[in-house]
Amino acid sequence: MDDWTRCVISSEASRDGFASLGVPVYRASTIPFPNAQSYQKRHERGDEGYSYGLSGTPTSRTLAHKITALQQGHRTFLVPSGQAAITVAILSFVQAGDRILIADTVYPPLRDFAEKDLRTLGIDVAFYDPTAPDELERMMDRRTRMIWAESPGSTTMEVQDMRRLAEIAHRHGALLGCDNTWATPLLFKPLQHGADIVVEALTKYFSGHSDVLMGSITVRDQAMASTVKGKLSRLGIGVSPDDCSLVLRGMETMAVRLHYCAETTRRLLPAIADQPSVDRILYPPLPGNPGHEFWKRDFNGASGVFGIIFTPAATPHVFAALDALKIFAIGASWGGTRSLVAPMPVKANRTAQPWPGEDLVLRVSIGVEALSDLQEDLDRFFAALDTFCETASPAPAGA
Repeated sequence: MDDWTRCVISSEASRDGFASLGVPVYRASTIPFPNAQSYQKRHERGDEGYSYGLSGTPTSRTLAHKITALQQGHRTFLVPSGQAAITVAILSFVQAGDRILIADTVYPPLRDFAEKDLRTLGIDVAFYDPTAPDELERMMDRRTRMIWAESPGSTTMEVQDMRRLAEIAHRHGALLGCDNTWATPLLFKPLQHGADIVVEALTKYFSGHSDVLMGSITVRDQAMASTVKGKLSRLGIGVSPDDCSLVLRGMETMAVRLHYCAETTRRLLPAIADQPSVDRILYPPLPGNPGHEFWKRDFNGASGVFGIIFTPAATPHVFAALDALKIFAIGASWGGTRSLVAPMPVKANRTAQPWPGEDLVLRVSIGVEALSDLQEDLDRFFAALDTFCETASPAPAGA
């Protein structure tokens, strides 16, 4: 054999006696076949067979199987982001002439996709109040193919009655999809409460280190799995096995991180609530949070993501005060090891029910830093906010 050929063709090393706790990274586009006949029959390999790298490698399949087991579903598909998980899940089952009802509190990019793309495709889109299931039922008609939920709602944290939504959807012949990123399947399993599709932004708690983008779609039965698989194949969507290995590694500490973030959040909230500049905290475990009773009934716990609404006097100064932070980073996303804050506008993303409060919610994601450091950083922020408020306030008469 010529040296040039030796550089191309590798002999296989024995794997006898070798084992690793970590999942190996298998990269492939081309899958070689032992003979021409097996290549000719490659489409007979079934859902778990390998014929081309786009449909997965042992690394991505391992991740998908782990997620399926956590979700207690039938099959999971991996896509390049959480937003891709949402859009592919919807496009797999909703087509021109159909109607989709979307919670008014969903992830803003989904609203943008619905308004600019679904409508263009001839799909009727309507947004419903997540706290009013009776109103949702009145919106159902024979064209309604899907209800889409996000619980808790993006930014404003409304928890929906998933059992009621499932009953409404199925009685009208529709599917129920749910974005479960806030809770992860460790805290809530939508498929066990009647949902047909559940998506996760694996970018967040699953990967847990703010260095990878990925999403998952888990469905309840084989017929739905075949539909999603076909859509992904036609769209040519796949994921990197290297990214899958990062998510697999992150999953090993997800339960510990979630527990720590929730406990740290619980201990931080009383001091935040006592601040004179704070009007309200949005967090499902708090009595008074919309849907608190459903969180208490259906969820196994809470994550470390919550929202802060400030008083009208303090709200205009929040952006400037954020620069006082030294531990919290300012940035999009959440669920990583680093604590984050993100000022989020709300009113422009509400159509079913006007947002009654201030048009800014500070979304907070608690990471795994020491409680004392986070508390000191929040004290710096609130001290700066109070100073800005005092400076802006007119001096009392006679002063």
